[in-house]
Amino acid sequence: MKTYIAILRGINVSGKNLIKMNDLREIFAKLGLTNVSTYIQSGNVVFTSPETTTEDLAQNIAVNITAGFGFEVPVIVLSADEMKMIADGNPFYNNRESGFLHITFLADVPTGFNFKDIEAKKQGDEEIFINGKAIYLYCPHGYGKTKLTNSFLESKLKVTATTRNWKTVNELLRIAQENGLTAGS
Repeated sequence: MKTYIAILRGINVSGKNLIKMNDLREIFAKLGLTNVSTYIQSGNVVFTSPETTTEDLAQNIAVNITAGFGFEVPVIVLSADEMKMIADGNPFYNNRESGFLHITFLADVPTGFNFKDIEAKKQGDEEIFINGKAIYLYCPHGYGKTKLTNSFLESKLKVTATTRNWKTVNELLRIAQENGLTAGS
C-alpha cells in the first residue's frame, strides 16, 4: 500500500459544489481506498491505495464525484513522497513569513509557456517560482489579493491547478505521517 494525497479544486466555496466530508470519504471508500482522512472542508484527502498512477487515481476519484454529486471537480493526486518533495523544495520557506506562503499544485508539468507573462501579474513584493508540477507563491498582502490565481495560472500554463496555503500543505503531510502512512509503507 502506498499513501496518496488528493486535493480537489473548488468544493464548498461560496455555497457551490457542496460536498460533506463524510460523503467524500464514502466515495473514496467505495473506490477501495483505505485509511481515508480529510482535512478541513475544501477537499484535502489523505488515503492509501495499492500502488498505481496518480493520474488513474485522480480520474477515478473525479468520475465518481461527478456520478455521486452531479458536478465536475478537478482532482489532483500526489504520492505522500511527491508532496513532501514539493514542500521541501519551497525556495521561500527559510526567508519569508510562512503565513504568506502558498503552493499551487499542477496536474501536469507545464510546457511552452512564457514566464515573463506570468511574472508581469505580480503585485508589489510578491514572488513566484515554477518547478515541475508546483508553483511556489509568496503573497505578502494575502492570497485573496493576488492576481496569480488558479484561473490565471491555468490559462497561461494550460494545466489544471489548485492552491493550498503552507499550513494546509504541512498539515496534510503531518496527517500522512501521524497515521503511519508514510509513502512506501
